[in-house]
Amino acid sequence: MGARGRKSAADLDTPPVRLFSAAPIPAELPPPPDHLSPAMQAWWRQVMEDYELDPHHLRLLEAACDAWDRMVEARDVLREEGLTVTTEHRTKKHPAADIERDSRLAFARLLRELDLDAEPPPERPAWRPPALRSNRRR
Repeated sequence: MGARGRKSAADLDTPPVRLFSAAPIPAELPPPPDHLSPAMQAWWRQVMEDYELDPHHLRLLEAACDAWDRMVEARDVLREEGLTVTTEHRTKKHPAADIERDSRLAFARLLRELDLDAEPPPERPAWRPPALRSNRRR
């Protein structure tokens, strides 16, 4: 049971003890998945050098790379075949246009979830709740 009564100035000035474990430094960065395009494999390596990602971030990064590759593939199909297709009854929008749009949106959302473009939050006083930390290494 703690001491009763008023606390001394020394007791009030003592900062609380904060216990944490240091994050292990990986010996080697995870390689990019083999199914990614060479451009996305290069981007993967750059992200892995610049940011410290948790295991669940690696899955988000892979999904973002997949979305970008899918968007580029759909864009190439549209360039070759045009923006419209002619069916038996009418002319309509090429299905690859929707794939390109959806993949672009998916990439943007996954990039936001990865928080790769945000600066680390400024140091806040201890009495405020902590802000989300950035994944930036530097």
